[in-house]
Parts: sequence; C-alpha cells; structure tokens
Amino acid sequence: MKIEKLATALSAAAIAAAFIFPGAASAQSKFQCEPGETYVMNVMVSAHPYWVPVYQGFKQAAEAMGCETAFSGTPDYDITKQIASFEQDLVKQPAGILLHPMQSDPFIEPIDRAIDGGVEVVTFAADSPKSKRTAYITSDNLAEAKFAAEEIVKQIGDSAEYAVLENPGQSNHDLRVTALLSYMEEHFPNMKLVGRQATNQDSNAAYRATASILQANPNLGALWIPEAGSAEGAVAAVLEAKADVLIMHADVTPTTLEHIKAGNIHMALNPNQGMQGFMGFVSLFMAAHSEIFDPFNDYKVSGYNPVQIPYVDNGFSVITKENADSFDLNAYMEGRDPS
Repeated sequence: MKIEKLATALSAAAIAAAFIFPGAASAQSKFQCEPGETYVMNVMVSAHPYWVPVYQGFKQAAEAMGCETAFSGTPDYDITKQIASFEQDLVKQPAGILLHPMQSDPFIEPIDRAIDGGVEVVTFAADSPKSKRTAYITSDNLAEAKFAAEEIVKQIGDSAEYAVLENPGQSNHDLRVTALLSYMEEHFPNMKLVGRQATNQDSNAAYRATASILQANPNLGALWIPEAGSAEGAVAAVLEAKADVLIMHADVTPTTLEHIKAGNIHMALNPNQGMQGFMGFVSLFMAAHSEIFDPFNDYKVSGYNPVQIPYVDNGFSVITKENADSFDLNAYMEGRDPS
C-alpha cells in the first residue's frame, strides 16, 4: 500500500471514530466547531442540480459537528466570475471553503492566497493540483472511463464507430474523455473514433454537434459524454434523427434521468454526490483543525499543514432504467432544507 493511501486510510479511520463515538469527541471538544464557525461550498453554474446532493452531504457533516455552512459561487459558466465569488467568500473569513474549480490553473493563486491567509481550501469533483489545497475529493474518473469503454463495446461490439463530446479545461471532464480514448485505443483498436467536439456543458451546442456528427457518420454506434448538460442536447439530436445510437454520460440531471427511464439514454455514471460533500466537509474541518493531529513526519520543520489528503475516491453509481427511481432529486429533497 502506498504511503499516501495508508495515511488517507488512517485519517479516515480516525474521522470515522469521532462520528461513531460522538460523546468522547464532544467531551474533548476536538471534533466540534466554535459558535459561528462557518464553512463555504463554492461552485460555478450554481443552479445546476448536481450540487444539491453534494451540499446536502456537506451540511449533514457540518450539523453533526455543530458547524455553520453557506452555499456560494456564480450562476455563470465563467472562470472570472467564479474567482470573483471566491474572493467575496474570503472577505467573510470562513474557516474553510470546499471548492469546485472550473479550471485548474487560474485558481492556483487565489487558493494559495486563501490558505496563506488562514482559510483552508479543499477541492472536489475538479481539482487545482498545483495549488496548496489540502485535499481532493472525487470519483475515480479513470475507472469511470474504463467502465464506459467496456460497456460500449459490450453493447455494440468491438469494431464500431463512436464519438465523444467534451468540456476542455475542467480536469475531471478532460480525464473522463482522454482516458476513454486511450483505453479504446489500447484494448479495442478496431473501434473507430469518428467525432470529437467541445460542447462545454451547453445543451444547445451539444445538439448541434451531435446532429453534425450524425450527418457525417450515419453508422455512428455510440456517444460518450463527460457530463449531463451536453447529454441533454445530444439525446435530443439522436431522437430527432431517429438514429440507433447508444448514449452514455457521466453525472445526471432530472432531464437525463427521464431519458434513462424512457430508454433513450443507456446509462449514466454518477459520482456519489452525498459522500463527496460529506467527506469534503470532514477533510476541510480536519485541515482547519490540524492542531488535533500530530503525524509522524516533518510537517513541524517544513511548515505545511499536516492534513494532506492527495485523493479521496467518493465512488460512483451506475444509473440504469432499473434503478433510476433511486436518483429522483425531487423525491430526495422532500422535507429537506435546500439552503
């Protein structure tokens, strides 16, 4: 077992113990927030339904530890506006921010400045690995791509045409696409990539791109899409063309869920959003309260935060027609406070 994986496992065990034995944690006041101690979750396209279960998990962990939370970000798909919202969060001096960075490199300086100023930052779903962020929570994008490639071949054979839509610049989406292409090339060399177009989570752009790919490639067998917004446009184009194309995508929205139920989309690979938010909060709290942790390493002389978690896999679910009802967001949110 690699050292970083062992460290992560041990940290997770310690965190779990605090939740399993809350009385002991409360008595020592180590896993409890001070009054008013607040943690923020910051995203782009803030109205996207993906964030709802993530924030619910974030809040559930916070409530268990007596902490306050806030949801923040920008409604736009705009890196400049997301960074501006992040800067506004910093002004309020929260204890930490769980961040989904739209792009990796533009967030390096803001994240580093936040941490240098005493505000801890953990990334989730997408990363800024060159920054000082203390942890990264995500599903295994390589495993998702491998699963998607093998399922496509299982359904349409290993000598067929396929295409991908993509969202360049967002780390997890990039990996979902590039890993699938690499896996196909290595394991199924007779599979032919006939289309690769950037749609940037825009359903209208995805509709146009898919229609164009279909027109140029009437024998198209499958589409792989790294997120659900583009899948909404792609399935509309496939249905309009009355084409027999297997569609698989990552994430899920209420719209794509209905298409899965109807059999128009084969399946979706959906990160465990609740665990993403829950472990995101726990990692963030530990980073902000690193004084309770004294590991066997050189952190005291090197000066870095001892809570370093390079990667936590929150897992992913395979959504099919058979289990789609379990992913009904409206049903999940009944009786829950969305704010």
